[in-house]
This record gives sequence, C-alpha cells and structure tokens, in this order.
Amino acid sequence: MVKTTVVERKNSGENTTQKKTQVLPRVLRPNKWKVTGKEWNLYHKYKSPELRKQLLNKYIPLVRNVATRMAMGFPRSVELSDLINTGMIGLIEAFRNFDPDRKVKFETYAVPRIRGAILDELRALDWVPRSTRAKSREIDRALTVLENDLGRSPKKDELAKYMQITEKELNFALDDVSGTQILSLDDVIYREDDNRQVPRIETVVDKTSQSILGEIEKGELRSFLVVAMDKLTEQEKLVIALYYYEELTLKEIGAVMHISESRVSQIHTRAVVKLRGMVHEKFSMTG
Repeated sequence: MVKTTVVERKNSGENTTQKKTQVLPRVLRPNKWKVTGKEWNLYHKYKSPELRKQLLNKYIPLVRNVATRMAMGFPRSVELSDLINTGMIGLIEAFRNFDPDRKVKFETYAVPRIRGAILDELRALDWVPRSTRAKSREIDRALTVLENDLGRSPKKDELAKYMQITEKELNFALDDVSGTQILSLDDVIYREDDNRQVPRIETVVDKTSQSILGEIEKGELRSFLVVAMDKLTEQEKLVIALYYYEELTLKEIGAVMHISESRVSQIHTRAVVKLRGMVHEKFSMTG
C-alpha cells in the first residue's frame, strides 16, 4: 500500500510543500473504518444527513468484517451478502443510539449490535426451534468429548450416561435433531464407489420405485403364491386368509375358528414355513 503525505516547511518566510511517498506494510495498514473524534463532533454539532451518510459509509468495511467472520461458522446456504445487508441494519441502529459522551469507541459499541442484528435475523428465518438447536449442540459437544476420551465413536448407552439422561430420552433427542439437517442437492460430494466428485442429486436413489425387472419378478412371485396356497390344508388357508387379507389378530382368528391363540400361531407358522420352502425351491431352480 502506498501512502502519500504532505509536509510543510517554512524557509525564510516562504511556504514550501513537498510530497513524501511511503510504502506501508500490509499488516500496518490502518483500519478503513477509523473515524476521528473531529468527524464525530462535526456530525453531532450539525446533524447533517450528508455527514451521517459519510460516517455510515466509512463503517461499511466494519460490517463486512463482522459478517465475514460470522459466515465461517454458518452453512454454505447462508449468503454473505445477506449477512452484510442485515448487519447494516444493526450499524444504523447503533449509529442512532450511540452516545459519544460515554467515552466509548463507536466500533466497540457497534460490533455487538451488528452481530446481534445478524443473529436475530437468522433466528427469525430458522424453522427449527431454538430448544432443538441447543439440544443438537449439546449432543455434538458430548460426542466430541467421548470420542477424544475413548478413541472411538461412543455407544448410545455411553452417550446417554455422559449426558445424564436415559437411552429413551436420548433416542427422542436424536430423532428430534435428525429432522433439522438440510442438505443441498447442488453440493459436490465424493461417490463411494469410485471416489469421483459429483453433485449430490446424482447419488439420490428412489428406493420405493421398482425397476421393470423387479415388477416382473414380483408378479411372478404373486402368481406362484396363488398356486402354492392350493397345497396348504384348509386350516392353513383359512389362517393365512384371515391374518393377511382380513388383517385379524391371532386372538380374533382363534375366536372365529374356535381354537386357542397358541394353536392359531402354530398353524400360521407351519403355513409360512411351507410357502417359504416352496418359493425357495421354485426360484432357486429357475434362478
């Protein structure tokens, strides 16, 4: 950075002006948002909108500096430009409420207000309750401590014991926290099979959809089960029909057939074993 200063000398009653050029190291560069007390006094004396605008413009780099530091801890989905815009609101509020008579630097007063404005806006946009966020941070801290102590990922009972809660409460907490994770389909990740970088959307698989071959195999299996059912006894057919098609419980089936629930369970188990054996024999021979 090049800094030019003007040096005035008086020689024999004459004013001589010389320009002196000095190269400052980057680490010694002064803050861009530094405003002198004279400028503040001038503004408070005249309250001119033009002076107000000039002072606010000088503090824009301060907002950018605060927003940039905060962005390092936020997900990539949070835009830096949005943080800066929100931080400007905090700067304007701090500028309006600042009292120079308290002998506090404006930067010292403004930075917490800028951070607060950014955090308030993010909380307002966050659809996840603050209690859930706090729970997530608590679990993350516990995991970090236990992983360092044990040298491995802790088990659920170890995590629950460390957090002084029951495993049931831990499961509820994990279920609650798991629903807060949002991933971008445009993020570039590494594929597990070939370690190649691809957009996340290319790795998403619809496990509920069936391929054409899978539909054919399912239809063939359904057709064979109709044939296999004819090889069961009348009692076995009735139990299978009432249990899987009418969706009755074993106790209800026993009441219909006038037999005990345990007897229904035996008939059901025998029927399923027969059907499984016939299916295995049929498709192991053809496959």
